[in-house]
Amino acid sequence: MEQKKFDKNSIIGITLIVLIFVWMTINSQKEAKKEQDLKAKQEKIDKAKKAIEVKTKELTSVVADSSVNDTVKLKKLQGALGSFTYSASLPSAKENYTTVENDLVKLTIANKGGYISEAILKKYEKFKKGSGQLVELIKNNNANLNIAMQTADNRVLNTKELFFEPTLTKVGENQVLSMKLKAGTNEYLEYKYVLKPNDYMIDFDLRSQGLNKILNTSKPVDLEWDLKSYRNERSVTYENQNAEIYYEYEDGKISYVGQGKDKEETPSKTSFIAYKQHFFSTILLTNTPFETTKIYSSSLVDDVKKDTIFTKQFKSTLPLAYRNGELDYTMNWYFGPTDYKTLGKYEGKNLDKIIPLGWGIFGWINRFIFIPLFGFLGGFMSYGLAIIVFTILIKLAMSPITFKSFLSQAKMKVLRPEIAELGDKFKDPAKKQQETMKLYNKAGVNPMAGCIPALIQMPFLMASFRFFPSAFELRQKGFLWADDLSSFDQIFKLPFNIPLYGDHVSLFPILAAIAIFFYMKMTSGDNQMAQPQQEGMPDMAKMMKIMIYISPLMMLIFFNSYGSGLSLYNFMSNLITIGIMLVIKRYFIDSDKIHAQIQENKTKPTKEGKFQKKLREVMEQAEEQKKLGKK
Repeated sequence: MEQKKFDKNSIIGITLIVLIFVWMTINSQKEAKKEQDLKAKQEKIDKAKKAIEVKTKELTSVVADSSVNDTVKLKKLQGALGSFTYSASLPSAKENYTTVENDLVKLTIANKGGYISEAILKKYEKFKKGSGQLVELIKNNNANLNIAMQTADNRVLNTKELFFEPTLTKVGENQVLSMKLKAGTNEYLEYKYVLKPNDYMIDFDLRSQGLNKILNTSKPVDLEWDLKSYRNERSVTYENQNAEIYYEYEDGKISYVGQGKDKEETPSKTSFIAYKQHFFSTILLTNTPFETTKIYSSSLVDDVKKDTIFTKQFKSTLPLAYRNGELDYTMNWYFGPTDYKTLGKYEGKNLDKIIPLGWGIFGWINRFIFIPLFGFLGGFMSYGLAIIVFTILIKLAMSPITFKSFLSQAKMKVLRPEIAELGDKFKDPAKKQQETMKLYNKAGVNPMAGCIPALIQMPFLMASFRFFPSAFELRQKGFLWADDLSSFDQIFKLPFNIPLYGDHVSLFPILAAIAIFFYMKMTSGDNQMAQPQQEGMPDMAKMMKIMIYISPLMMLIFFNSYGSGLSLYNFMSNLITIGIMLVIKRYFIDSDKIHAQIQENKTKPTKEGKFQKKLREVMEQAEEQKKLGKK
């Protein structure tokens, strides 16, 4: 049987049929869409007609009601007309945006809600330098500003759902954007933004006009401001630890909400609220303090593998009080870096206090020593070298104290044989301790001299734990293998996650752990030789031996995801201290000379110090009570 084939004409015919079928399908879809659009428009028209009918009936009933006088009728008519006008459609009632920008920031303000829908910092990049992704504090509806207003007829209007009418002008070098939510020709709520050149601070005025005819102004309205903070740094864990809300209240007091889930504070007389995102902040300031406010913070990072977009949920509810029936607040927005110098330029605002430099003496050391010195060094060398030179200078300044500590240890070590003899001679612990103190007094040795220098150095160590995580200058500054001194210095990516440690290996924490191990090994060895074991006391030698291994392990684990700048400082600090110890022991500590000096001191008349006298008296009283107890 002969196989039938398609000729050229058959193929053309089939193609035409297919094309006609496709055209008919597309055309029918367009017609269906037109019908749907017409139906939707008709529904809107019908809805508007019904609204007009309802208002007409309401107005008619007011006019026809003979039971009320003309004044009451007028008020009811104004309320009905005002609420109707407020919900009416305006020319600006459409999805549109207005952009204002300077060399530092770019702000996009939406007609709907009148608030900022996008805030971009033009000088800074996310995650890594060269990524091309600018820091965006606000985008994709992660932030919201709303005023919940109550009308005279007890309806609630939320500004975030209503449309503002924008007017952009230029006054000198300033860009002025007026966003008006109109209820009539001369009745409106206005947000006015003023952006100045080369400034992160934006003036923000909030005021109303004529709304006392429409709104219930007998009590304050709530300004609701919330923001879900985007992750901008390499380590989401480290960024989340340093992201929190700070606020100023009661004439200059600064506090914070705290870390964790569902944290809340209710301060009064609040003058600013700062949503701090580690190295960047969004701050609302007001010249007229808010009465009791509600501030809420909650961590959004439960799993660092999954929760990688946001760090914290911030919310604030701020009461706005009417004055003479109107709202009138002069405020500011700050969108910029959490940098000590930048924030400090706004004099009288106290914004630099949102940087956690530590309380008391730790804060003083950071403000008056660390920040000026490190800023000076960073002005003419790389920040990695600045950390090294900074550490050397701090350690050299502490070297006289270190020398006194080692000298005291050396003296105690020389007295070790004599203290052991006293232990063999006096079996009673109290008597033994009393005789030991007499020996110290005769030899001119203060057993506390080795502890006091260490206590003096401790505030500097604690201050560094606050300074380096807050040092904005280190962000995206590289040194050796670390490409960002404000983040971890990963040298190897692990194929799995180790609890507490992480999924990567950082080198500076390893070096710091090794340095602290050898430092503790050297100092604990001297202490064990110098300090006799007292009866009834814990075995200090065993405890120190355990600490030799625990301290480096803690450094290794907890610093693995910390900023490498802090790990570099700790590595250099311990390394330099070891070097100073070796130099002092080799060139400045001579055991024979110390022994000779102690023996000479024993021959001299001694004057008992206040502390030694008090300690002796206490021990004598204890011994006397012990004797009475035996009787």
